Amino acid sequence: MKAYEIQKTFGLDALTLVERDEPIPGPGHVLVRVAAASLNFRDLVTVQGIYNPKQPLPLVPLSDGVGEVVRLGGGVTRVAVGDRVAGAFFQRWISGPPTKAKLLSALGGPLDGMLADHVVLHEEGVVAVPAHLGAEEAATLPCAAVTAWSALVELGGLKPGETLLLLGTGGVSISALQFARVIGARVIITSSNDEKLERARALGAAETINYRAVPEWDRKVRELTGGVGADHVLETGGGGTFPRSVRATRIGGTISLIGSLSGVTTQVNLAPILMQNIRVQGLIVGSRETFEAMNRAVALHRLRPVVDRIFPFAEARAAFEHMAAQGHFGKIVIRMD
Repeated sequence: MKAYEIQKTFGLDALTLVERDEPIPGPGHVLVRVAAASLNFRDLVTVQGIYNPKQPLPLVPLSDGVGEVVRLGGGVTRVAVGDRVAGAFFQRWISGPPTKAKLLSALGGPLDGMLADHVVLHEEGVVAVPAHLGAEEAATLPCAAVTAWSALVELGGLKPGETLLLLGTGGVSISALQFARVIGARVIITSSNDEKLERARALGAAETINYRAVPEWDRKVRELTGGVGADHVLETGGGGTFPRSVRATRIGGTISLIGSLSGVTTQVNLAPILMQNIRVQGLIVGSRETFEAMNRAVALHRLRPVVDRIFPFAEARAAFEHMAAQGHFGKIVIRMD
């Protein structure tokens, strides 16, 4: 079988195509022939050695992928040969709250991930994908879409008529835009690119803000909400954007902290959070049960994830470079040969 490995050192140049023996599924495991995989920002910084510099190598990257079950290990009952499945981001987080053990079962680090033509996964760590989606679309779901669903629905309780502020047009934000429209929420979205903002409007965003043209975008959000602020902010930027996100949030509103594209540290005035009863919720993806609940909504509303660009397996490194350039809208996908 073919797979990409981060070998002895980190960096995109260290991402190497290798031949491995085809894995044999043991008891409770299944062999999946991977059809497509998708990238998240986490995958890029994992390859670069930023996410976890102590990650043991070699490592097969990518948490997200979908394929067909082609072989069963002993005792498998949840799936059958021929089923189309995605790997759950956390292989051992089936339901309930997260624990340390559950969070140490992530694909693409510390466990080998999906950038291979065959992978072995535990039967409890796979999820049936919506039938109306192609492989490339379904491959985008395990991380970004589940994160958005967890933030807005499972933990955030976003309601019809409420205002949601989204930062940027990456995979999580675009998934959140689609879910918010199904819920009936009003979406304000930011970007530095007017073309991307127009695409976001076409997907249903009510208001757009170019944060390069309007650096004080938090003030603009308050203006667009009659001075009140957003009910819910999906904070993907991290340290560089969090203070403005606080100022853009209404009294009693919620900030879901799900990313750190602009850094992991910042100086924050705690007084507004305290005095305005703002809830800050950190979260990381979600359980298999959350993934399955989200898929039911995706299937019911026949939602289609937004795919920015598809790369062939042989050009996997170019897919990472495309993500590093930060010009994408939605998800970047790698199709297996």
